Amino acid sequence: MQTRTAASEFLGTLLLVFFAVGSAVLGVQYIGTVGIALAFGFVLMALAYAFGPISGCHLNPAVTIGMLAARRIDVRTAVTYWIAQLLGGIAGAALLFLLAKQVPGLKTHGKFGSNGYGDRSDVHINLGGAFLAEVMLTFLLVFVVLAVTHKVAVIGFDGLAIGVALAVIHLVGIPLTGTSVNPARSLGPALFAGGPALSQLWLFLVAPLIGGVIAAFAIKLTHPVQPRPELDLDRA
Repeated sequence: MQTRTAASEFLGTLLLVFFAVGSAVLGVQYIGTVGIALAFGFVLMALAYAFGPISGCHLNPAVTIGMLAARRIDVRTAVTYWIAQLLGGIAGAALLFLLAKQVPGLKTHGKFGSNGYGDRSDVHINLGGAFLAEVMLTFLLVFVVLAVTHKVAVIGFDGLAIGVALAVIHLVGIPLTGTSVNPARSLGPALFAGGPALSQLWLFLVAPLIGGVIAAFAIKLTHPVQPRPELDLDRA
């Protein structure tokens, strides 16, 4: 079972990075910001239905740390997921980088769908603003995931809510930081972009994790676990 869930998290994160980040790297001039936001949302929605019943379709260390903080998974499972997600993000970025190199004139150095702030932000948001934005954007994503999922598995219409949330998050976040909300999504592209993308990477590793933990504590206030009713032996 552990092998299946790890494989699902690896492959799911690989596909998320390749297709969703690929929409920004290869198609931004054709589909624009709205198109990229929808690509992220639709890809995650599809993957949620494909991998949700197997691993819960986290595909994101911030979601996994939220599940851990909410006590829905144990530490061993969380570490396994983190390793699979980070490796999947790197593998997906590597495949995307290989594809991008086949497009004449397409520049990958310094950008390549990576996240950033300051002069690497469309609105030149500063470090503090970028940190706050990533915490809040990730909070929304992880909160929605925790609110709609049952324990761990993604079932029924769960994937729809999660996909829509990610699309909305990207509509807001793309002009600010390029939208991370996912350390695995940020790590892979930054490794291949190099330069300033790597120097700013720390923020997009740390801020989403903080947002995920805050969401886990908030969900305990708004969606407390209901104790199971005791069996009335006198009526049994």
